[in-house]
Amino acid sequence: MKFSKLNIVVSVGLVAIIGVLTMQLLMLNQAYTFEKKEIGEKIHFALQDVVAKIYRDNSNEPPQTSPIRKVAEDYYVVNVNDAFEAEILDYYLKAEFQKVKLDMDYEYAIYDCGSDEMVYGEYVVAHGPKSPEDKAKCENCFTKRAGLVYYFAVRFPNLKYNYITSLQQYWIYTGVLFLVLVIYVYSVILMLKQKRYSELQKDFINNMTHEFKTPLSSILIASNFAAGQGEIESHPKLKKYLAIIIEQSNKLNQHIERILNVAKADANLTGLEKKEINAVETLSLVQENASLKYPLAEISLETDSKAYFIKADEFHFYNIAYNIVENAIKYGGTSPRIIIKMAQDASGLIISFADNGRGIPSQHIDYVFDKFYRVPRENKKEVGGFGIGLFYVKKICELHKWKISLKNNPGGGLTVIISIPKSSIV
Repeated sequence: MKFSKLNIVVSVGLVAIIGVLTMQLLMLNQAYTFEKKEIGEKIHFALQDVVAKIYRDNSNEPPQTSPIRKVAEDYYVVNVNDAFEAEILDYYLKAEFQKVKLDMDYEYAIYDCGSDEMVYGEYVVAHGPKSPEDKAKCENCFTKRAGLVYYFAVRFPNLKYNYITSLQQYWIYTGVLFLVLVIYVYSVILMLKQKRYSELQKDFINNMTHEFKTPLSSILIASNFAAGQGEIESHPKLKKYLAIIIEQSNKLNQHIERILNVAKADANLTGLEKKEINAVETLSLVQENASLKYPLAEISLETDSKAYFIKADEFHFYNIAYNIVENAIKYGGTSPRIIIKMAQDASGLIISFADNGRGIPSQHIDYVFDKFYRVPRENKKEVGGFGIGLFYVKKICELHKWKISLKNNPGGGLTVIISIPKSSIV
């Protein structure tokens, strides 16, 4: 299995969250164990003090061995082995449980020698007065113990519930962590699905554009061959129609090439062949070619030096500069003017492309670099395109580790700025 950066990040994140959740569960288990031990010790000490006071009242010495037997988690039998009154036991139990701050409901029963039965004592509510609902919870839960004469039993019906409520904070933290884990897993699943859809989309675009290029190349070859034939030359109307076919085929071919370049750049498949190039010469070539294609456009290049050498991919550097200039011409009206400026400052080399167009509305300026995004125009048929030109420009700049930004000019028009850091300047 091939591990990509995304797979590594997702795996590390999942392991980290599971690790934190596991630690939280271990802490919860430790806290639960500690709480059980603490409550058990409180009950044991309180019952020991009750027995000690009963022996003291009878002027007897307490036994050497512990008279307390833990029959179940919530059930204790205390072998007093000495006579005691029910009222006295009730008073001592309340006092000693209150002393150790044991805030739990409890009920007790006393063994009666005469009837040879466990006589139910009382259900004691820890907080507030006893309500009608607080009747005997389980009178039949108290059973006789063989071999004992003077003893009583205490039961804590809500003991397990008390463990849970006392650890409320731990349960909340654990629940939040578990929720984070669920959200993380769900987000990763959605992200992987989205990544899969994106890959399918890129494969479709690549296949589609390649399939278009083959018949389009044939159309261009046939059209160019036919344009040179004498029959076409002597027939003005056919010549005009053939020129339209060639022009539109070339335009479609340019769009297909652009889509292919964007698909490659978006998938990071573009292998940049960085080498030392003269940025001034490349921009001069852009100026010359754009002026030939658009004779009505006024394109000027202003630079402080005849040579600025940078480390870049010459093919893609030419493409992004030509894309910016061509966009400026498309949206520049009937007399487009573009000024290309180059200047070096403390941060590096700054290349700006300023035009005299209508600019971009402020609510759309943050989205123009998004793929397939086009700024809404009053006349949607005014300029053709797919909304991928500036996306391609931004992607190539990112691959070069350059910064690109744009702003509306105060007097009208738009300026695109490419900031090339010192590390890319030779």
